[in-house]
Amino acid sequence: MNTPFDEKPRRPGLFASLRASFLTGLVVIAPIGLTIWLIWTMFGWVDGFVLPLIPSRFNPEEYVGINLRGLGVIFFLVFTILVGWIAKGLIGRSLIRFAETLVDRTPVVRSIYSGIKQIAETVFAQSERSFERACLVQYPRKGIWAIGFISTKARGEIATRAETMGDLVSVFVPTTPNPTSGFLLYFPEEDVVELDMSIEDAAKLVISAGLVYPPEKPGGKPQVEPVRKAS
Repeated sequence: MNTPFDEKPRRPGLFASLRASFLTGLVVIAPIGLTIWLIWTMFGWVDGFVLPLIPSRFNPEEYVGINLRGLGVIFFLVFTILVGWIAKGLIGRSLIRFAETLVDRTPVVRSIYSGIKQIAETVFAQSERSFERACLVQYPRKGIWAIGFISTKARGEIATRAETMGDLVSVFVPTTPNPTSGFLLYFPEEDVVELDMSIEDAAKLVISAGLVYPPEKPGGKPQVEPVRKAS
């Protein structure tokens, strides 16, 4: 007499195998395709903005006769490097101070320029603005742990007015799956648990909503936690 334990597990059908292969291929192709498409689109956007500003005699497309995608990006990089090189010099710094003085006297332009300048300095300036370590903090209440990024120790009025026994640490707690938004919180230093994982690994963990964990051993691959189906 046959029992249920004697039955062999069913092999997946042809449609199920094709579906699994399609999904696997999609996981491989989608990041590559989207990356190429975004870069190609960005190059086209920069070309459309920069190339019309270049005189025809300096534009290689006039001599070649075809559209050279990315040519505007090259001109933009060369122009930006040249401006940065000039700005580092004495004459460049003097011109920038003179131009900012004129901008400060214009009400509307002053507000727009100062806002854009602060954003640019925050995004592109790497010194003294990068996060130091990844950490764990109890947020939004005790017993619930969240990943955060330690920036600096609290200074000035925040450090003196906060009623704590020790030092305060400023921690940025990001949201998932967009780590660019989040909350700036100040924790007592003893309540912040520093992690050994790098900032990049912690950001991957946040973006993946807890699915991609950093490798436990050097040289290992990130661990992808399998999704368990409800029985």
